[in-house]
Amino acid sequence: MREERRAGWARWGTPEHAKPLPEAVAGLLKQVFEVTPPAAPAALDAVAAPAELAADTLAALAAVVGAEHVDTAAAERALHASGKSTPDLFHQRAGELPALPAAVVAPADHDQVLAVLAVCAAHRLAVVPFGGGTSVVGGLSPETGGHITLDLRRLDRLVAVDPVSRTAVLQAGLPAPRADELLAAHGFTLGHVPQSYEYATIGGFAATRSSGQASAGYGRFDDMVVGMTVATPRGTLTTGRAPASSAGPDLRRLFLGSEGAFGVITDVTVRVRPLAAQRRYEGWRFPSFVDGVAAARRLAQDGPRPTVLRLSDEVETMLGATGRGRGDGGCLLVVGHEGASVDRVAAETADVLRECGGESLGTEPGEQWAAHRFDAPYLRDALLDAGAFAETLETAAFWSALPGLYEAVREALFAALPVPSMVLCHVSHVYETGASLYFTVVTAFGDEPVARWQRAKAAANDAIIAAGGTISHHHGVGTEHRDWFAQEVGPLGVDVLRAVKRELDPAGVLNPGILVAPRPAP
Repeated sequence: MREERRAGWARWGTPEHAKPLPEAVAGLLKQVFEVTPPAAPAALDAVAAPAELAADTLAALAAVVGAEHVDTAAAERALHASGKSTPDLFHQRAGELPALPAAVVAPADHDQVLAVLAVCAAHRLAVVPFGGGTSVVGGLSPETGGHITLDLRRLDRLVAVDPVSRTAVLQAGLPAPRADELLAAHGFTLGHVPQSYEYATIGGFAATRSSGQASAGYGRFDDMVVGMTVATPRGTLTTGRAPASSAGPDLRRLFLGSEGAFGVITDVTVRVRPLAAQRRYEGWRFPSFVDGVAAARRLAQDGPRPTVLRLSDEVETMLGATGRGRGDGGCLLVVGHEGASVDRVAAETADVLRECGGESLGTEPGEQWAAHRFDAPYLRDALLDAGAFAETLETAAFWSALPGLYEAVREALFAALPVPSMVLCHVSHVYETGASLYFTVVTAFGDEPVARWQRAKAAANDAIIAAGGTISHHHGVGTEHRDWFAQEVGPLGVDVLRAVKRELDPAGVLNPGILVAPRPAP
């Protein structure tokens, strides 16, 4: 059985799962960035968190879930106060949390979630749903503290499997690794493996429209969801009674990506696939990022479609951030195949890649990528420990707009960041019509690193909107992308979302300030 993990304090993982910096990276930091290790992070037990909830409110919550499942201890509240963006980690390391919850409440089932929401609405108490705590866009940090965190960890069951229809009902608090274990016992898999996989939960995948590293073969998580149950302050909403329907707009889409602002997803019915009997990961070298993008587009549009398709630009390839390809220049493309028999598809894919100018590097780079696919956030912890600031952002666009988007974001970041700084990029998700771009930034702390990153992120967000990209491909909106999301969907789109929230959440207690800003008072 896989070990179930919990994200740590002031870092992505716990100290026992820490990854050391590769020697080459450590040397680069010392020679180029001249970093200085910072002071040790503040201890979790040093966080000050005075009691905030009135006795009658605590009693009402305890009456629903049991007193033992209403936690007001400072440490537990601090652990639930934010996600895992680099600014979040800086706040945790400083012991300064801007939006501390007043309590952590853990309901046991859908009915208890409904009852907790009723209490919160009656007391005008904001409530933030919490799964694995892996948000990197401010999705767990409402604009003011004093809220309650609704921890869904007790909703952790595989409710049902339908092997004929190949669907399964999974509760929202089920950790991703555990979900795979339970499904594997029935011969199935989700095939959804994002970088947050070790800690993230099923409900979080749905609430943020997550996209896994094998999305080219298995699809995005929102593509997998065929039904769901949602608790709102107005009551229960269920969707998905057939594989497809023309009976009005698809209400699933209101909640997929809603980040807890419209309701709390308590379970999802998902499409599952048979366990892959074979897996094969390969590395291919292309002379340039442009050449690699053209090859990825060819496969995405004309096939064959691999399960994994991941292209690093020249800088990321050089640093070995993914795949650990040969250090002879160019760009590394990782191609993965999973299924009952992969030889035929792998051979056909190889023919296409050679036609596009690719050079086979064999299976070693691909297998290295698969073995280290979850390392990057742990390496960020090590970079922070060494005094280097590391953060990511991502977007997506149609193929015709992708080159311009790539250059625009890089230019915006370099213009806003100090010298020296490094900007890496890879394509991690492809579609017939376009692809995603995932950027990583590394620089020294300097003065006010969080404020400096916020300025750089704002410049990159402006560039994304101007170049025709989406403000988020798979990280969600949260608070960090909210203003640019409003530009993306337009004023009328924002008004529609506000109307939905007003109808489902009249008291405005669900994750306030996330996704869309409240309408200004007249």
